[in-house]
Amino acid sequence: METSAAPPRRRTKTKSPQHRGRVLALQVLYEVDVTTHEWEPSMESHAEATAATPRVAAFAEAIVRGVVEALARIDGLIRENAPMFPVDQLSPVDRNVLRLAIFELLPPSVVPPKVVINEAVELAKEFGGEASARFVNGVLGSVFEQLAATGPTTTD
Repeated sequence: METSAAPPRRRTKTKSPQHRGRVLALQVLYEVDVTTHEWEPSMESHAEATAATPRVAAFAEAIVRGVVEALARIDGLIRENAPMFPVDQLSPVDRNVLRLAIFELLPPSVVPPKVVINEAVELAKEFGGEASARFVNGVLGSVFEQLAATGPTTTD
């Protein structure tokens, strides 16, 4: 009697609450960017639609609030570090992945820069175009170097 072994189980990596929060934040930032919607109702709607846990929703809300509050500074950093690509002409996904990640790179963030950049690259791979991940990685590398060279600032 021949027995066949079950196929090896594929390990599926469970996404962390922080990753799920970043995905939720990206969805909200994208919607706000391409519509005239306010971010609070958008956050509520997306959190409900994705059955986000309170922890995930709170993490996403902190990111979105921070991006909205620091948008001028964040877009300025994008302009400085990707001068060949006007911010308003970037794809909405790339633009908002960069905004989200740059916010997380700004002081007083305690998230290690390597984690921020890796997460942004993953978001770009998942939601962006073919060249998005490479573009996001390059811009964020430049932004990180600029922020490291200038040190922490509190002006927006």
